[in-house]
Amino acid sequence: MFEKNKSIIGEKIYLASPHMSDEEYEMEYIKEAFDTNWIAPLGKNVNEFEKELAAKVGSGHAVALASGTAAIHMALKAAGVGEGDIVFCQSLTFSATANPIIYQNAIPVFIDSNYETWNMNPEALEQAFEKYPDAKAVIVVHLYGLSADMDKIAELCNKHNVVLIEDAAESLGTTYKGKHTGTFGEYGVYSFNGNKIITTSGGGMLVSDKEERIAKVRFWATQARDKTRHYQHSELGFNYRMSNIVAGIGRGQLKVLDKRVEKKKYIFEYYKRELGNIEGIKFMPINEWNALNYWLSCINLSGQVRPLDIIEALEKENIESRPIWKPMHLQPFFEKYDYIGGDVSEKLFENGVCLPSDTKMTDGDLERICNVIKGLWK
Repeated sequence: MFEKNKSIIGEKIYLASPHMSDEEYEMEYIKEAFDTNWIAPLGKNVNEFEKELAAKVGSGHAVALASGTAAIHMALKAAGVGEGDIVFCQSLTFSATANPIIYQNAIPVFIDSNYETWNMNPEALEQAFEKYPDAKAVIVVHLYGLSADMDKIAELCNKHNVVLIEDAAESLGTTYKGKHTGTFGEYGVYSFNGNKIITTSGGGMLVSDKEERIAKVRFWATQARDKTRHYQHSELGFNYRMSNIVAGIGRGQLKVLDKRVEKKKYIFEYYKRELGNIEGIKFMPINEWNALNYWLSCINLSGQVRPLDIIEALEKENIESRPIWKPMHLQPFFEKYDYIGGDVSEKLFENGVCLPSDTKMTDGDLERICNVIKGLWK
C-alpha cells in the first residue's frame, strides 16, 4: 500500500513537508482558475472549498482565510472579544494560538495541559474560571492531532456562558467520539500551512454553525467594504481572504485527506513497533475516544537519552526533527501573563521530541530514522 523502497542515504528527510496528490487533483482546479482568469481572492474555488471543507467536518458554514492565525483572530472578533477581556488559552501550543488575543487588546491567561491528552487540563480550566469568573472566551488546542477532552471543556464553557474556540490547526481529520475536532465550540479553526496534513501552501479556515457570524467574518476579512458603488468602510477591515489559486490547491488536497491520515497512522505505528519497547521512550497518548490524524508522531523521554541527543543525532544524518512546543507561559513575550496549573506542559516540552512524520517517507526512510535513535541506547 505504501512505498517500501530503501532510503537514499544522505537524502534529506523532513519533519513534515507538502505532499501534492499523485492524481494531480490540485492542478485541475488551478488550471480552471487560470483558464477563467479568476486569480484574485474571489472565485469558484474559494466558494467550493468552503462548502467542501464544512461538509467534510460536519459544520454548517465556513470562510476561507489567509492563515489559521487570521481565522483565530476573526473568531475572537466574532465572539466579541475586545480590550481588557480575559481569554483562557492553552499554554502548550504554537504562538499563533495566542497572538490574536493580543491583536484584540485582550488579556491571555494560560492553562496547563494534562498527561492524558497533552491538551488543556479541565481541572486547571475550572480553577481559572474560579479566579476569573468574567472571562470572555476559551481557546483550546488539539495538539499534534490529539483531541482535547471536549466533553469536560465544553461543559465548563457552557456552565460559565463563555465562547469556546477550537484551534484545530493540527487536527484536521481527527474525531472525538465520532465528531470532528473543530466542531464542538462556537468556532473552529483549521490551518493549511505547508507542514499540515493537507496544505494550500498557506491558508486557513474558520467554521461555525453561526451563519450570521461567518458572513460577518467574510465581510471583515474582505476589508469591510460596504455594499456601495464607491469604496466605503464603516468598520475596520482586514485583508484576510484566501486566493482562488490557493483554494484550488485546497480542494485537490481535501480529496486525499483520508489517505494522508492513513499514512500518518502507518508512520506512528511503525515507530511504536520499532521504538516502543525501548526503556525511557513513551509515545503520545492514544485514547479510546480519539480517532487521530497522527499529524506528528511524538515521544516523551525519561532517562539518560535526552531530546537534544535525538535531535542532534538525526540532524547529523540530514533528518529533521523538533522539540515539543515551548509553552506560552515560558515565552519571553508572554511570561508576564497569568498561568493556571502545574508543570505538565513544561515537562512535556522538556522531555518531548517530534519525530519525522512526512507522508512521502518510505519504509527505508523510517528504518533509517529508527536505526539512528536505537543507536543512542547501545
